[in-house]
Amino acid sequence: MRPPSLPRAHLDGWRRVSETTERPFAAGPVSVEAHTLRYERTGPTPRPFVFASRLQIRPETAPNAALTRLVERQAKSGFRDRLAARDIDAVEHRGDRAIAIDDPNASQATLSTFRGRCVTADGAGESTDGDRGESVAVEALLAVWVADGYLLAGGAYPVPDDAYPAGRDASAARRDLLRIVRGVTPGSSGE
Repeated sequence: MRPPSLPRAHLDGWRRVSETTERPFAAGPVSVEAHTLRYERTGPTPRPFVFASRLQIRPETAPNAALTRLVERQAKSGFRDRLAARDIDAVEHRGDRAIAIDDPNASQATLSTFRGRCVTADGAGESTDGDRGESVAVEALLAVWVADGYLLAGGAYPVPDDAYPAGRDASAARRDLLRIVRGVTPGSSGE
């Protein structure tokens, strides 16, 4: 399975930190395999991150309304786990809306918005001796859509403007994240 492709033109300032293939679901003859790319910005915790996953469902099943609802529900659950692994807790689902994807062959995406809190260690980003630092509000976005199968993309960024260098703020981080998410495609042409 090919990995998804993220728009190279929008990845300035991001560094690729992982590429994984995992099986998030298997029951009897049905399984889902996810090929995921993840990028981060440098800086203190919570570091903004973005990911894109391409799902392969076996046995091969054409996307349909019921399957899409199931994929969306499971993706939200898995995304909460991904946030928890990044020390983002107290996650609340803030709502869903449809967004357009740049790929003309893609369906509209369902974009889910979450809010949570990340406790930093002494403001340095990594926990030391169990000391817990300040709690920082984080917004996280997850999009699910169909384009030659199912694609998932999203990420998170800190909400307080003081978490950014001069000239950047949470609004710019949200725009950057959405620009990347909208540009994800199933192929490998942009990556």
